[in-house]
Amino acid sequence: MKDWLKFLEQKKQRLDKLRPLPQELTKNLDDWLRIELTYTSNAIEGNTLSRQETALVVEKGLAVSGKTLKEHQEAINHAAAWELVKQLAKTGKPISENDILAIHQQILNQIDEQNAGRYRAVPVRISGSTVVLPNPLKVSELMEKLIKWLKPVKDNPVKIAAQAHYQLVSIHPFTDGNGRTARLLMNWLLLKAGYPAAIIKKEERLKYLNSLEKAQLGGSLDDYYELIYAAVDRSLEIYLDAVKNKPTSVKKTKLLKIGRLAKLSGETSHTLRFWTKSGLLPLAGHTKGGYQLYNQATLERVKTIRNLQSEKRLTIKEIKVKITT
Repeated sequence: MKDWLKFLEQKKQRLDKLRPLPQELTKNLDDWLRIELTYTSNAIEGNTLSRQETALVVEKGLAVSGKTLKEHQEAINHAAAWELVKQLAKTGKPISENDILAIHQQILNQIDEQNAGRYRAVPVRISGSTVVLPNPLKVSELMEKLIKWLKPVKDNPVKIAAQAHYQLVSIHPFTDGNGRTARLLMNWLLLKAGYPAAIIKKEERLKYLNSLEKAQLGGSLDDYYELIYAAVDRSLEIYLDAVKNKPTSVKKTKLLKIGRLAKLSGETSHTLRFWTKSGLLPLAGHTKGGYQLYNQATLERVKTIRNLQSEKRLTIKEIKVKITT
């Protein structure tokens, strides 16, 4: 664990030397992060909106056919809660119970107004788990202890953020929205310390939940810490990669070579060339050496194409119609 924390601190120092980041790049990363955090955090809790659908709901205010009103509202709420967290982190003020309640209020806004922003008054269980959660009469006291513990931060900030998340989830102070609130609390602490937000991927859901349950049942927290630290590392790498690929002129800030696009997207260069030839990916130009160049916005399109293939089972022809109309 100590090696992980030292590694993350050194990587953050590399990022700090590059700050302040260009305004255009910062906005691009912020916009991406808002959707990615909203999509992944809600997906962990069972929301079936895809990444592309989440973007449509949050950015365009559009309704997605076949999805429930609750799923739409969850996307809107999380995006708004994330904006609140960013504002709170900028103030640098100590975290208070009222702030955590305000975040939770936003998470359940227009979904469960009766319990939004209020501690639970009833016993709760985690579905499919044997973990015994605190008696509702102890919730307020436990939350007070958590806030007091957070104030004298003397440990590594990444470890503190991970511990705060774990403690909030284990207190389970709300009837619903505990996981989303805990992840936002963790990312609030990361932002305050100068780290980018950690994203727990949808594909990591089972590993994530199992690591929490293992610790809550008296086992080691090592698996949990490993997952969180890896998530922080991914985010640091995304920021560093974005800065490394920032050319000197504004005109070229969005251009990526096909190899870099492949690395950032997780796709192969062969796949990207095929999608380009099929008319799915627009070219922004070529280098003097003949390498294909793409706008940074193409990264999101790559993710959209992959989602339409894997989640919607669409053909190349169907995808082309969908993303070009």
